[in-house]
Amino acid sequence: MYERSAGRMQARGAGIVMQPEVEALLAGLGMSAESVSVELRERQQLHIHGSPDRYEAPQLMTAWDTLYRALREPLAGVCYRLDSALRRVQVEGSDVTAEFADGYTAQGNFLVGADGIGSATRRLLDPAARPAYAGYVAWRGLEPESALPGGLLDLLAGRFTFFGADGLQMLCYLVPGPGGELAVGSRRVNWVWYTNVLERDIPRLLASRSGRRFTTFLPPGEMRPDVVAEVIATAEASLPPPFAELVRHGEVFMQPVFDLRPFRMVADHAALIGDAAGTVRPHTASGTSKAFGDAAGLAAAMHGWTPGQDLPARRLADWEEQRLIHLVRLSEMGINLAERSALGTATGRQFFASA
Repeated sequence: MYERSAGRMQARGAGIVMQPEVEALLAGLGMSAESVSVELRERQQLHIHGSPDRYEAPQLMTAWDTLYRALREPLAGVCYRLDSALRRVQVEGSDVTAEFADGYTAQGNFLVGADGIGSATRRLLDPAARPAYAGYVAWRGLEPESALPGGLLDLLAGRFTFFGADGLQMLCYLVPGPGGELAVGSRRVNWVWYTNVLERDIPRLLASRSGRRFTTFLPPGEMRPDVVAEVIATAEASLPPPFAELVRHGEVFMQPVFDLRPFRMVADHAALIGDAAGTVRPHTASGTSKAFGDAAGLAAAMHGWTPGQDLPARRLADWEEQRLIHLVRLSEMGINLAERSALGTATGRQFFASA
């Protein structure tokens, strides 16, 4: 396994809604969904003025780093090489050679590209397939529950909380702590706030405090102070008071939302899975489960195959066809959900416009 990141993996998506594909993989590793999740009991909709609307809706919530740890630990004895930026792929007969930026090469019989929205594997296999900006961004925060005021935490704990208006949507829920802790007082509050932002304003918002160049994700601690102040001011002007208070307490990070319609997952001795193959909007709460479903299906298609044999071309083609049907449906569903809040639409209210 070859990982582009140079050091310990950091949370890219923060909170994750537990889905059946994730539960199935955890069960295969001897873990329950409950062991890596915070259980919610209600949903509540906030309003600018007035009391929230609530209804019963049990749900399990986990976090990116919690799942990463659960899946990484069983691979302790497997070669896992960091700082491996893919630069070239060469197929000769049944051999695949991967060359990395530091000059290291690896050879095998089948390459799986699971390297996200900015996939180097996809660029090498299909240079014409490029993500397109969807017209809005996700401002995010992941705060220790112990750092929040008691009244705010009382409102949010045990509930999936949300708010929507023209051109924006916000939601939050509790997830396990940084070490997977589930005890009250040791968990974290995950929040995400979607706002329409014109494409011309994205470079300014992604410009980092350290001077590093980011294109698909601005990590915690990198947002410039002037943008942080702008985010807080916009939150206070457009969100219910509890959500504005949550943003004020947060170490804000940001992800522009992109579309990459899935249309190809299998190439010569290679496959693409997860966001490398195609994205779905975050409103479907299925980005992680989609990737898990891709991986499980690919494993089933390759089951029984050994190097030296012909690839199971029919099974791979069937897997690709079935997953593409599912992924296209999810992609369309996510766009429809976004449009209900006027996210990514030409008529929706715009935020964070440059002077």
